[in-house]
Amino acid sequence: MTGARRKTREIALQALYEADTASHKALEVLKRLLAENEMSAENTAFAGELLDGVRQNREQIDADISKYAPAWPLEQIPVIDRNILRLAIFEILFDNKVPIKVAINEAVELAKEYGGDNSPRFINGVLGSVSALARR
Repeated sequence: MTGARRKTREIALQALYEADTASHKALEVLKRLLAENEMSAENTAFAGELLDGVRQNREQIDADISKYAPAWPLEQIPVIDRNILRLAIFEILFDNKVPIKVAINEAVELAKEYGGDNSPRFINGVLGSVSALARR
């Protein structure tokens, strides 16, 4: 189950990344990526929830990133790291469907896979601070 959920997060991350870098419509990118990957109906819905949640709450999420990574202006954070943070902050502060530690761990794993050498530590640090905001 964990592998399928991580794959779903990867797909949502890819859609956010492509939307950020190529100015494609995130929902269209997500539909294409889901068509290319066999996923259960549950995980397809989960990918849509992640994408919609980030898009609907992006202004607040970006404000939280700016607050908890003050040394890094949002536009200077690598695009992949910025979108990993967006996904995780959505899950931590807005979605409340997974434990905070799980959301942070999943984000760190995505950072290890897709980010730079310092990405996992940076992501973990920012999310550790953000998690103090969460009320569970």
